[in-house]
Amino acid sequence: MSSDPSAAPGTDDRPAAAARAGVVVDGLADRLVAMRRELHAHPELSWREVETTARLARWLREAGLDPQLFPDTTGVFVDVGSGPVAAAFRGDVDALPVTELTGHDHASVEDGVAHACGHDIHATVMLGLALSLAELDAATPGGLGGTVRIIFQPAEETMPGGAQETIRLGLLDPAPRVFALHCDPRIDVGTIGTRIGAITSATDIVHIDVTGRGGHTSRPHLTQDVVSALAHITATAPSILSRRIDVRSAVSLVWGQIHAGSTYNAIPSTGMLVGTMRVLDAEAWKGAGDLLAEIIEQCAAPFGVEVDLEHVRGVPPVDNAERETSMIEDAARRMLGEDAVELAPQSMGGEDFAWMTQRRPGAMFRLGTRTPGGETFDLHRGDYAPDERAVAVGTRVMVGTALRALTELG
Repeated sequence: MSSDPSAAPGTDDRPAAAARAGVVVDGLADRLVAMRRELHAHPELSWREVETTARLARWLREAGLDPQLFPDTTGVFVDVGSGPVAAAFRGDVDALPVTELTGHDHASVEDGVAHACGHDIHATVMLGLALSLAELDAATPGGLGGTVRIIFQPAEETMPGGAQETIRLGLLDPAPRVFALHCDPRIDVGTIGTRIGAITSATDIVHIDVTGRGGHTSRPHLTQDVVSALAHITATAPSILSRRIDVRSAVSLVWGQIHAGSTYNAIPSTGMLVGTMRVLDAEAWKGAGDLLAEIIEQCAAPFGVEVDLEHVRGVPPVDNAERETSMIEDAARRMLGEDAVELAPQSMGGEDFAWMTQRRPGAMFRLGTRTPGGETFDLHRGDYAPDERAVAVGTRVMVGTALRALTELG
């Protein structure tokens, strides 16, 4: 490789490229925090991110870039550089139906809506990536030596999510690999977590309606006891499922809602049960639905009730490819320091970035957002308060990963 510091980042030696990129990111840090606060104060739910999309597009245009809006829905993407696409980078932009409890000056102004999962940070990191690469492209003779595609995806927090729309639009087609990040309040700011293989779980919704002949609680033998059937399914189905699927697949069936009846002395004729099924192994997930239907039917059979199972396929596991994970780790060590990478635990949460890693080799890393020695604010809670230094940290890692991907073009 050339050691000429004026060479394109795609052909430059990595230490010099990392140093130059770090200076650029540091120069943008305060501005990025201000952008993050504006996004945070104005959260929007899935498929409704109209103002969020407009803000992102405006900031990209102000940097001299040419953002392209998703047709017929929210979301925007932008290409930085010229020539072949080295990689795609995805950040999600939607918020949650959660009331913010932080009390910050930049807290949500929207009643019952908040960025309680850190998507405002994800979007801002992608902004930082775009602005940093644009500056490097303009300042470097010959430019970046390739193109980086940056996708601001809507609707991650719903199923089916915006990742499938992104794929349908062909936005991944020119990219040989894809990268993403997710905030993690268990990891200190300045550190990231990585893992090869499944880093998140497949996640499905399970909805069961049970119907039977109701009656008086003094004469249960004359009824088809819906309440007992629901109780049996609730207690027994998860245990049976865990014995029918390889335990290494880490299947989890957990109920979140159960309802039947309205009084103490009448057995109702209908009831319902809702929960989630999560599986860490993609192959096991493919067959878990048929097995679940068989188990539910068997659990309900002794009670003579009718069962209607609605199994909503959600997302597969995010399966981090070894090479792409290594690229992130190498970038993090160069941009943050040798001790900046730790092993991320597997999460049983779902993430629609998984659809992208089924189409292209890719990887997602965990971005530490906890202030060292401070409180751990969990995700999807109204008091989630990430350390804003994470914005610059995430941007550094993403810029370093993009520069590494550009070297792969050579």
